[in-house]
Amino acid sequence: MVHFIPLPKLPSAEETAEVVLHLLFRLHGFPRDILSDRGPQFVARFWKAFCNLLRATVSLSSGHHPQTNGQTERLNQELETGLRCLASRNPSSWSKHVIWVEYAHNTLPCSSSGMSPFQCAYGYQPPLFPSLQREASVPSALDLVRRCHWIWTRQALLRNSARYKKAADRHRLPAPSYQSGHRVWLSTRDLPLRVESLAMVHEGSSHVPCQSTEAAVGKHIGPSLQSPATPRFIGGGPVYTVKKLLAVRLQGRGRQYLVDWEGYGPEERSWVSARNIMDLVLIQDFHRLHPEEPGPSGAGR
Repeated sequence: MVHFIPLPKLPSAEETAEVVLHLLFRLHGFPRDILSDRGPQFVARFWKAFCNLLRATVSLSSGHHPQTNGQTERLNQELETGLRCLASRNPSSWSKHVIWVEYAHNTLPCSSSGMSPFQCAYGYQPPLFPSLQREASVPSALDLVRRCHWIWTRQALLRNSARYKKAADRHRLPAPSYQSGHRVWLSTRDLPLRVESLAMVHEGSSHVPCQSTEAAVGKHIGPSLQSPATPRFIGGGPVYTVKKLLAVRLQGRGRQYLVDWEGYGPEERSWVSARNIMDLVLIQDFHRLHPEEPGPSGAGR
């Protein structure tokens, strides 16, 4: 079952959370796992914290490997094909046709189960469009229903004639079964490494899963979560710029600082352990301006 939600622009992580709360979770409950691509809203700190509070795990597809989330990719193609046909004369009206592409998909039977997604979810098949032979006393209402019926029929024909899964699987082989601890070759073709090399093909062997290394120069620290903006790469690891340290708090036996990141909005501010802040000048400057806050011995001098 799918839900297509038209949006005026690419939403931020906070806007995405609002959308799924009001339009998805209220219908189906909180999820146990959320599988998504690596869009900026899904790798943001806000989204990770939001899912963690809901006790939902975050699963991100591999870069340049859309097959990880194959169902969504096929449905995106189906939606794009339907909207191209339905809104070809007036492209700006695409958002009005989204509901009928969704309705057609959810009410048409699936070849694998013989039932529609609607029937699998709710236990019964919804009523389809009745015969439109009768006349109506309000012509505008009749025109609306006829237009909706045509859109639904057109999408049903497109969906039945397009065999996305068969066409995609015909040229695919089962993927290798990787386990944690296996050693693999990591291709650098799609990695934005800033290195002087004329023929670098692979970056040695690594363990699965892989994590980016931390590096720091000047007023930078390397958080463990990739951020939406493109980081600088120094020493093979991503480096992010700190705009300002806003606050400090005691956490266990150490301290954490609330970091305002350069190039990010307030929703991306996050608490970072003091040991991960490589440039101690940042901490010294903070305690010089806030001598009343708890800090290391002599930090304010």
